[in-house]
Amino acid sequence: MSSHLQVLRFTEATIRQVRLDCNRAMLRARFCPERSEILQLRCVDNRAETETEFGNQLWYFEGVGVDDFDRRHAVFGVVEYSTQFGLNELVEDGVFTNENQRDRYRSIYERESQRPDWSHPAHRLLATGVIALSVLCLLFLTAKSLMQ
Repeated sequence: MSSHLQVLRFTEATIRQVRLDCNRAMLRARFCPERSEILQLRCVDNRAETETEFGNQLWYFEGVGVDDFDRRHAVFGVVEYSTQFGLNELVEDGVFTNENQRDRYRSIYERESQRPDWSHPAHRLLATGVIALSVLCLLFLTAKSLMQ
């Protein structure tokens, strides 16, 4: 085992809750909850909560989904949590038909977790626009009050 791999241990209650959320995701994807099965479950991203930021967890699951016509489908799912004050809050989940679709979800997840940077031109333009509109509104209200 290489030194950069870290074994994460989660409580039984956490695993049970993640499994329940995976089953709900399968149900929302229109698979029968009694006949469908989750075969593998793993945490692929665990960002710890700090004093200034909430944490995140991203879980992958693989399984077999059984639809209304009794057909079996390989499913690849994802469950995303936000860790707030030590508690995991479900943010989003999804069930996909192949791993590539799930990987696209992860690329969006990773982009969203990056903090905004004010050096980005679009952010500066947005801030300038908000300030300009505020000034225009104040000027309009001032001119209107002077005319009365």
